[in-house]
Amino acid sequence: MIDLDIFLAELESPRLKLAISVQTKLISLIRQFLLQEGLKELLPVIISPITDPLTDYRVRSEVECYGFKYHITKSMIFHKQLAIKLFDRIFCFSPNVRIESEERKNSGRHLIEFVQVDLELRYANREQVIGFGERLFSFVLGKIAIEAEPELKSLGRKLPPFRPPFQRLTYRQAVLDYGDDFELKLSADLKEPIWIVDFPEEAREFYDREDPERPGVLVDMDLIYPEGFGEALSGGEREYRVERIRERIARKGIDLQAYGIYLDLAAKGLYPSAGFGFGLERLTRFVCGLQDVAETRLFAKKPGIFSL
Repeated sequence: MIDLDIFLAELESPRLKLAISVQTKLISLIRQFLLQEGLKELLPVIISPITDPLTDYRVRSEVECYGFKYHITKSMIFHKQLAIKLFDRIFCFSPNVRIESEERKNSGRHLIEFVQVDLELRYANREQVIGFGERLFSFVLGKIAIEAEPELKSLGRKLPPFRPPFQRLTYRQAVLDYGDDFELKLSADLKEPIWIVDFPEEAREFYDREDPERPGVLVDMDLIYPEGFGEALSGGEREYRVERIRERIARKGIDLQAYGIYLDLAAKGLYPSAGFGFGLERLTRFVCGLQDVAETRLFAKKPGIFSL
């Protein structure tokens, strides 16, 4: 059951009002930067026969209509790869639904419904999208510190510096320094953001491109926020050759039929590309210095908790 008193208190929360005001300005700044860079904005895909496996391809939210089964979008990764056949640089504010484990309800970082800013660049490599991400975050965070100064002052928030180029750390070194679950421990030590690069194949999905010179190492990256806020964005180069995609799916132990439509389209040709996605609510949480990502949107849905 929904606790109506708690729900009504959220509707009158001064902190939530400030966070959404900041978020509105963030959306405008993100769109401003991406349009200036020549990207075309796509409308989001809400349901599709295929969606991101995100480690476990069996965990899906489904809806049936007209006798067909659709999956509710976890991310637009496959649609981005297809969309760059039309435009060479695209982005989308994509609503995503991911059924997280109930143990994550108090993580402060997880919602089962959120918005991801997704972008993809045709013929780009990892170095190029890392540079793009540094310019994007530096622009947005530099501008928001000025444009949302009254809100941030009310929240008691002073943003740390975002001066590119950001330092880099390999996944292997991060594990050696902080252990297998390194993200939050590393983030807590940071005063400025850092890139994690070269994830092992088993840690990511089949669409991330394997380095041909280093089998088992992927040409991808995550950006980590400082001050303990965790992951900022995630992305990398995409696998576009159908025979390699089939091989990677099989190595993951996934039934090829689950991605039959995607494989048929890949067989007709995909462009090499790279891109990334980042959570709008997590960015808002970081900018506002909030403890819980649920404080960044109305009607927030945390794992395992029933909400309007």
